[in-house]
Amino acid sequence: MATITLEQIKDLRKRTGVGINHVKEALEESEGDIEKAILYLRKKGIAKAAKRSENSTNYGYIASYIHGDGQIGVIVEVNTETDFAARNEKVREIAYDLALHVAASDPQYTSVEDIPEEVITREKEVFEKDLEGKPEGVAAKILEGKLQKFYEEVVLEEQVFLKDETKKVKDLINDTVAAIGEKIIIGRFARIQIAGGASACVGE
Repeated sequence: MATITLEQIKDLRKRTGVGINHVKEALEESEGDIEKAILYLRKKGIAKAAKRSENSTNYGYIASYIHGDGQIGVIVEVNTETDFAARNEKVREIAYDLALHVAASDPQYTSVEDIPEEVITREKEVFEKDLEGKPEGVAAKILEGKLQKFYEEVVLEEQVFLKDETKKVKDLINDTVAAIGEKIIIGRFARIQIAGGASACVGE
């Protein structure tokens, strides 16, 4: 089986807008061939989101959430192609759910592509110290796994969704795209916490 690289994953995600789990599956099935992977995604019925990946998103909705006694505040911007979609109840519900998620999970970036290169380089240097003496192929796989775990800790799209542990946030967005027939993206988010405030435990 061909080794799937982080660059291939980024490329396919950028070209299709599909969640990372689907991307990895497609690349594994196509043995790393990007064009075959895109075709695989289309045959699997995920093309609806992929086909709309280049559409502009100039409309949207901003949701907010204040946790507890005003110790944590979050705003999340979800962008859509049309004003009609921005007024869709499902889009607004997801924007609010994302605000809850951000309050609880405290992501630092929206997508992997938003992480500065120097941050990724620094993390690789830390991880590579644990890989000394291991065969090159094994080390590469371990490094990729460690980086993915890092992404799941700090990247909103890669985090397991607060309300459904079977999905990542990116998968939630793609499911919504398929449901409403229009592209939506997470535009921006901001999380403010009082320095002495307790961490968010949403639902308590």
